[in-house]
Amino acid sequence: MDRLELHFTPKHGSWLNMAEIEFSVLSRQCLSGHIPNREVLAAETLAWETERNAQKVTVDWRFTTADARIKLKKLYPVIHCEENVKEVLPIKA
Repeated sequence: MDRLELHFTPKHGSWLNMAEIEFSVLSRQCLSGHIPNREVLAAETLAWETERNAQKVTVDWRFTTADARIKLKKLYPVIHCEENVKEVLPIKA
């Protein structure tokens, strides 16, 4: 690589899951064999991307809000008040 650019990316969030899924598919479908140079890499990934976009592939989320509140309990704190218990939703960054 001739030039490297660093970008801040959050370490959590649904977009990251989608990116990880796409990188996994790219790795399995396109990068499993030997890639001799950058030009071949660029051509192979462009062809894969074009085909993937033509298929209009989507991510099928099966993780509901209720499931998230159970599995990610530490991100959904419970505040105990004198009268009752209230759930506080996380602050979106």
